[in-house]
Amino acid sequence: MKLAYRCVLLAILTIICGLFLVRKVYRNGIGEIQNEQESKIDDVEAHLAPVGSYSGNETKFVIHLVLVVCGDRLKQAMICIKSALLFARSPLKVHIFAENELKKPLEDQLHSWRDSFDQHWTFVVQALSFPAESENEWKKLFKPCAAQRLFLPSAMNDTDAVIYVDIDTLFLSPVDILWDKFNFMNSSQMAALAPESEDFSTGWYNRFARHPYYGPLGLNSGVMLMNLTRFRRFQWELYLVPTYQQYKLNITWGDQDIINIIFHYHADKILVLPCEFNYRPDHCMYMSVCRTVENNGVYVLHGNRGAFINEKQPTFRAFYDSFNEFIPGEKLTSLVELVSAKFDATSPSNCGKMRKFLLKNLEY
Repeated sequence: MKLAYRCVLLAILTIICGLFLVRKVYRNGIGEIQNEQESKIDDVEAHLAPVGSYSGNETKFVIHLVLVVCGDRLKQAMICIKSALLFARSPLKVHIFAENELKKPLEDQLHSWRDSFDQHWTFVVQALSFPAESENEWKKLFKPCAAQRLFLPSAMNDTDAVIYVDIDTLFLSPVDILWDKFNFMNSSQMAALAPESEDFSTGWYNRFARHPYYGPLGLNSGVMLMNLTRFRRFQWELYLVPTYQQYKLNITWGDQDIINIIFHYHADKILVLPCEFNYRPDHCMYMSVCRTVENNGVYVLHGNRGAFINEKQPTFRAFYDSFNEFIPGEKLTSLVELVSAKFDATSPSNCGKMRKFLLKNLEY
């Protein structure tokens, strides 16, 4: 009888231990690949050399801005860069990762702007850099070459911190203001992104995602502050292939989904940006859901899903066309006049109702 009792007890303990180990392995799969050395890294330094506080005056630091250009998107990239140069108060270095055939057109256009902007700025056009063994797969993940942002820590191993932006973004304010957000990071945080949505009823991740994602509504990776030093210490790139292999049949938005999955398990690494730093049609097309924009205006406009180049969002198209037509060297008041005139010519829309908030920082 005692032997039978002991056998039953042993079986129960074995089952409990097995369940514990399964749970631990599951949690340690994608979410806890951390190398043992990471726990020994003392990452309590201040944000490192490049970051300076923005107080409306020029800082002494160089701001690093990164874009990726592939296919037929050269024009959009140039307009994005133009917007950054128009308002920058501090020295700016623009890093462009591009396909080989785009290198010369990019360099020619940027050289032609040398004397058109007041502040000191430089640029470098670099070749795309993906892992050799899976280059084509990463290159074609979601938008052409967008996955390059996943590999910036190794591709830019001599750079401490960068702002990455999709090329369908426009700066409506000094890039310095966004750069200053690095100073809001605590000693654990290594990236800053805005939520994918501000509204549960229209949010994509909370309604449709088939994989883990950050927070209640996910993150949008179109504007991303990256402390590359901390990314490297975190050993970020060791997470990429296992994450992709586990979830590749479940992801819709490519590299953005991979970013969300990893930060779901490492939420302490994220500083959440206010929506005015990544303002998209989703924030206004049904109703206004980015509340802080009413006080602060829009700092960075993101025309995702073709909003800058199709006819579905005339308000966003008005900004894009105005920046395209604006000639560097002219007074900024003429840019405001261009945008206002195009606004007046558009048909009424919900995003059009946000006109004064969209123009607020341009007019300032």
